[in-house]
Amino acid sequence: MAARVEIDEDNETNKGSMWVLDQKLDQPMDEEAGRLRNMYREKKFSSLLLLRFAFQSLGVVYGDLGTSPLYVFYNTFPHGIDDPEDIIGALSLIIYSLTLIPLLKYVFIVCRANDSGQGGTFALYSLLCRHAKVITIPNQHRTDEELTTYSRSTFHEKSFAAKTKRWLEHQTFRKNALLMLVLVGTCMVIGDGILTPAISVLSASGGIKVDHPHMSNGVVVLVAVVILVGLFSLQHYGTDRVGWLFAPIVLLWFLLIGGIGMLNIWKYDSSVLKAFSPVYIYRYFRRGGRDGWTSLGGIMLSITGTEALFADLAHFPVSAIQIAFTVVVFPCLLLAYSGQAAYLMNHQDHVVDAFYRSIPGAAQLVEGLGSGAWPYRGLRSDPSGELKLPPFVVSWVMGLGPAIVASQATISATFSIIKQALALGCFPRVKVVHTSKKFLGQIYIPDINWILMILCIAVTAGFKNQSQIGNAYGTAVVIVMLATTLLMTLIMILVWRCHWILVLIFTALSLVVECTYFSAVLFKVDQGGWVPLVIAAAFLVIMYVWHYGTVKRYEFEMHSKVSMAWILGLGPSLGLVRVPGIGLVYTELASGVPHIFSHFITNLPAIHSVVVFVCVKYLPVYTVPEEERFLVKRIGPKNFHMFRCVARYGYKDLHKKDENFEKKLFDSLFLFVRLEAMMEGCSDSDEYSLYGQQTLQSTDGLLNNNGNSTSSNQDLTMSSVDSIVPVKSPLHVNSTVMSSSQMSSHTETDELEFLNSCRDAGVVHILGNTVVRASRGSKFYKKIAIDYIYAFLRKICRENSVIFNVPHESLLNVGQIFYV
Repeated sequence: MAARVEIDEDNETNKGSMWVLDQKLDQPMDEEAGRLRNMYREKKFSSLLLLRFAFQSLGVVYGDLGTSPLYVFYNTFPHGIDDPEDIIGALSLIIYSLTLIPLLKYVFIVCRANDSGQGGTFALYSLLCRHAKVITIPNQHRTDEELTTYSRSTFHEKSFAAKTKRWLEHQTFRKNALLMLVLVGTCMVIGDGILTPAISVLSASGGIKVDHPHMSNGVVVLVAVVILVGLFSLQHYGTDRVGWLFAPIVLLWFLLIGGIGMLNIWKYDSSVLKAFSPVYIYRYFRRGGRDGWTSLGGIMLSITGTEALFADLAHFPVSAIQIAFTVVVFPCLLLAYSGQAAYLMNHQDHVVDAFYRSIPGAAQLVEGLGSGAWPYRGLRSDPSGELKLPPFVVSWVMGLGPAIVASQATISATFSIIKQALALGCFPRVKVVHTSKKFLGQIYIPDINWILMILCIAVTAGFKNQSQIGNAYGTAVVIVMLATTLLMTLIMILVWRCHWILVLIFTALSLVVECTYFSAVLFKVDQGGWVPLVIAAAFLVIMYVWHYGTVKRYEFEMHSKVSMAWILGLGPSLGLVRVPGIGLVYTELASGVPHIFSHFITNLPAIHSVVVFVCVKYLPVYTVPEEERFLVKRIGPKNFHMFRCVARYGYKDLHKKDENFEKKLFDSLFLFVRLEAMMEGCSDSDEYSLYGQQTLQSTDGLLNNNGNSTSSNQDLTMSSVDSIVPVKSPLHVNSTVMSSSQMSSHTETDELEFLNSCRDAGVVHILGNTVVRASRGSKFYKKIAIDYIYAFLRKICRENSVIFNVPHESLLNVGQIFYV
């Protein structure tokens, strides 16, 4: 069934009394969710448990940063080293880049801006959406602020934060610009998820050529491709199994590169430690000119992985991340880079594979074993008589494990941020699988996984060398950092309410460093830097067009919703035959009757005895507690048997994870009816309240007994027109409510029996299928975006019936066309 619908504004003369009637009979859910006082707070961990988390974080978070020494010096000096002083200058830049960006900015500042432990650009965006009305889909209501996870701060009306808030909210253009900034950062993280596995695995595989210099580069690429296929094929096992397995390997990796670096400093040239003086940075740029400036693109690879660090924040406490970085990662990286620099001071021609060649001989590692024995043929003696392990063995034993973990970290971050974008209406509906019962944030997205694998293999096989991939990698990383800096500026103003001088200092220092790197990578756009720009542009078009179509569909639903006066004019039978059963009408509206319902009843001669309008909506919070998920209210008089149920989710929640969604919905409905009957006659207040499902497990007495409950001091209110019940603690009900419940138990029992009989007769899920088309007079780019791109995405993405887990035999689609 389909209909063509145009948006028509309501005639002003039809408002007046009908508007007042609508407000009384179907109010928005103003005070409908009881506020819980046990606010979610960051858990306090024992010192031993914190150390355990810090150890485990190495296997998930820091693999990317740890593998950077494999390729930083090569990408900094791709054409060789002309002056030994350049090595000191490059090392000084690396030291201060690691100190300013990963250590100070991300670990100690940005990580504090987490959304209840969740990181990434969309986590920052959700924080901003709670503190200012900048979300572009206006489906929120002030009752959503009653959630325990909907934490936000308030500020004085004349404060700088209040002025910034009003400035952001004043124009739609600014809201869209903020969203575009978030989408750009997200697209670059996706590009990072493609480039990190490519450069990490290719660099680790490149160690083979050190021992076999005549080996074809194609063999190395082939080995890297095989490893990449295996890596992406293991993603369905989840981070919990893959990351935990490599935590001890990554710890060993950091200790080894730190120890090797310390040994090389002592053995080759300890004078490299003077690089801790920033004077050598100035000398490096003065001597190098433009070549020194463009080499920043390679030096910036030393700080790659910090954006994945923030995006993967959900797995561990912030304090564990900080301990792991300051105690293990940071000092080991400084020693590793200093050791390589010391080696290069004496071997400038080894810059291509400096990491592998700087590994010292393993003296007397297998003393007494014959070098001709088969298991030890790879071991060879150097002129000093020491036995030296082949570099390709070190490559595979030491380099490949952390490279895989580095890839795992960015892939997991990509899954996480796409899930957040999907929940906020900025990404097409794709299948999301939870891979861990313990950790809600560990997910796997099959479609995205295979797309990442194909693009990653294409980049690896297309470029075939680390230098061009490194240029592309640097471009993606620096743009993500710039987006994070701009978002953090707003976070410091609106959320933390910092003094404007502190905000200015943070923003200025961050932008100076990052814009310097950005100007360097611009010189390398034609040398591989264009790759992340193309990838990001493709994903940006997809995400923005999808979001635009979603916003227009919601606006259509809002403008075309049915007047309650019209519903009441039809009478209790709605002008139709009411057949036994319950009809669940899915809608994006949290208030009002959707247009698909009027379209349905004007085209079919019958409707179910009970109608429940179900709204599944996502909020800018990381999760909605199970006990606060459902909000229920009655629409119109009792004999209409019409209800509304709003199911609320956070961006980390997964709707399909609610295996008993339908059962929970009906439990909420039945409990609402019981409490509504119990409170009849208790109050003559005109206030409207709502039942929010609060721990259904504790309400068995209300569900199974006829109002027999214990006493409490909670106030329950109702309206003489529309009964909407609050439940702030279902375990306790006022004694007045008990007596009221006994007086109305007969009516309550009758309605519950009626609802149960209708449920036994059958439940039908009615879904609207709104097709969005560009109007005839639209611009050509709008027609391309809506009629082709958006229509194609709607066709290939998952259907609502699959997302809502609706049985096919119980599904009824109602079609309509909307011209935008």
